[in-house]
Amino acid sequence: SFDLDAYKAFLASQGMSAQNFEQRVGYQLAVQQLAGSVQATAFAPRSVANRLSDINDQQREVQELLFPIANFASQVKVTDDMVKAYYDKNAALFTVPEQVKAEYLVFDADTVAKQVNVTDAEVQDVYNKSKERFSTPEKRSASHILIAVPKDAKPADDAAAKAKAQAILAEVQKNPNDFAKIAKAQSQDPGSAELGGDLGVVEKGVFDKPVEDAIFKLKEGEVSGLVRSSFGYHIVKVTKLVPAVQKSLEEAKPEIVAELKKAKLASKYSELAESFSNTVYEQSDSLKPAADKFGLTIQTADGLTRTPNPALGKSPVNNEKFLKAIFSQDAIANKRNTEAVEVAPSTLVAGRVVEFKPATKRPLAEVQDQIRQRVTQEEEQRLARQAGEAKLAALKASGDASGFGEVKVLSRTMQKDPGINPAAAIAVLKADVSKLPAYVGVELPGQGYGVYRIGKVTQPAQPDQARRKQEAEAIARAVGNAEMYGYIEALKKKAKAKVNVSPAALGAKAE
Repeated sequence: SFDLDAYKAFLASQGMSAQNFEQRVGYQLAVQQLAGSVQATAFAPRSVANRLSDINDQQREVQELLFPIANFASQVKVTDDMVKAYYDKNAALFTVPEQVKAEYLVFDADTVAKQVNVTDAEVQDVYNKSKERFSTPEKRSASHILIAVPKDAKPADDAAAKAKAQAILAEVQKNPNDFAKIAKAQSQDPGSAELGGDLGVVEKGVFDKPVEDAIFKLKEGEVSGLVRSSFGYHIVKVTKLVPAVQKSLEEAKPEIVAELKKAKLASKYSELAESFSNTVYEQSDSLKPAADKFGLTIQTADGLTRTPNPALGKSPVNNEKFLKAIFSQDAIANKRNTEAVEVAPSTLVAGRVVEFKPATKRPLAEVQDQIRQRVTQEEEQRLARQAGEAKLAALKASGDASGFGEVKVLSRTMQKDPGINPAAAIAVLKADVSKLPAYVGVELPGQGYGVYRIGKVTQPAQPDQARRKQEAEAIARAVGNAEMYGYIEALKKKAKAKVNVSPAALGAKAE
């Protein structure tokens, strides 16, 4: 059943009116209908879907010839000048970014909740106005036996049906525990006879009024006399009765208090959030006035950088918006409070710089071993690439297969590990195989260089038709999404709308 009061109370707790909610739902349904009508009419030619599925199913036999960087280690000699040159050229790699130690306050829903109170009078008022919300209605389960009488029955036929019903009633009264057995044998109601006459839980307004009245007058286990309805003669029994239960005020109070607090919280948050923002702005030389006014604790965070620091996890100050504010010129140079920044729904953070550390470059002596190792690897990689590219050029000219490893089969739909480097596997599957054997060279960073010989290309004898159907549907969806995007772009052009997404304008304006 639909409870209008509960509906309105729920919307109020979300800060919405019924009109707002209905407008929002209507808008969402309209957008869904529009998007569906555009996307659902899109289709991809069968030839395109078949071609893409053929490419997915294609299998390529490949052999690998590796040039590991370890093979070239003896040829690499890294000098101090090479280390210094790398250090000078890649200064950004060895720079410790600027950091801030900051104090901050978090203003959130919990802060507001401490200042929201619900009186007993308010609880009493809600309870009195909507007692039905806190009650469980009576439930009655019933069974019946029907002796049907057609609407156009003659008096004699009606009398015969009544006599039959009277005889059955006598049998029931004699053996009340056999009601279900008698109903199954004698009832002419096709819907319930096989169930022993069971009608389930009875709700008002479902049955003919005489039958309904009889059901709601009986006690549990009682059997009615003959009841005449438009269908014929009924014998009714109430099989189970669960009395209505009304929660007392004390029992309903926790639910009402939570509901009222939530509703008050929505309006109170806006009021207090504005006051918090004004306080940290107007008394910008300290966070203490705001902390005292709103009962907040001043917290400290160290190691803040201009971009979120993974080491700080989900801290409210490890947020892009707050970091932009705390690293502003005014916050660093003048040690003023930042504005109150919304870092999450119903969560504001304001901070002030305690200590600022400018960016510094780590000394060469501290990082030279790290650089020497990196330069060594780069030189080994370069020599491996040179050797691999020379071999690749020679193979393309000769078609020789000597030196290659065992044959491996690759396809785009393989579930298992292909047995070669993933980057190499992608290159093999993208290679031009119009002429076989085909050769591909792939640089494998940190490992060396690989040369790959594609000797054979095949298609499976029995393609997976179920997967092909899924692929065709996915292609059609992609086409539909593209058409929807084009439609939206056309609407923007027609309306001369422009969305400004430059970094400076994000959150500032949209035209």
